[in-house]
Amino acid sequence: MSTARAELITLLTDRSLQTGTFTLASARTSSYYIDARRTTMSARGLDLVGRLGLTAIREAGWDAQLVGGLTLGADPVAYAVALTSRNAPPPIDAFTIRKAPKDHGAARLIEGCFTPGARVVVVEDVLTTGASALQAAEVLAREGARVLGVLAVVDRNEGGRDAVAQAGYELRALVAAEELGVRHDAAT
Repeated sequence: MSTARAELITLLTDRSLQTGTFTLASARTSSYYIDARRTTMSARGLDLVGRLGLTAIREAGWDAQLVGGLTLGADPVAYAVALTSRNAPPPIDAFTIRKAPKDHGAARLIEGCFTPGARVVVVEDVLTTGASALQAAEVLAREGARVLGVLAVVDRNEGGRDAVAQAGYELRALVAAEELGVRHDAAT
């Protein structure tokens, strides 16, 4: 898997890393932005994230039935892991959490293969403060899921790991932001 991981780092660096001045979803200012969707939504990125993500889940000992998180960043990560698991049983299905329940049809907040009582792994494309992952975990727990842990493609190492741990979950990240050649920003 080390070749796949090195390839993912290269893909993230080439496709997803931008430098400049950015305001992150956490409202922090940063000298770099990682638009992981430019990697996770590419054919090669989906393959790499699926293989590496499934391996990370299994190495963590998480006996997951489902993977998913808040739309939109988590979606390609969840779908990649689900598809990869089809050829490496047991299969893990995917779900997505809407920003708000739709006001028609079944009015669900969680879409896809979710069922109450399921063992789930929350996925995230880029983890900064951990707020999105923890919001997803809260929704899932409220809906009766058993959250096993959090899987991020990139950990910016800006407090998210600690926040996830304080909430009682383990975090596995495929890549640390520093591996993309960026220096850690001071929180602003």
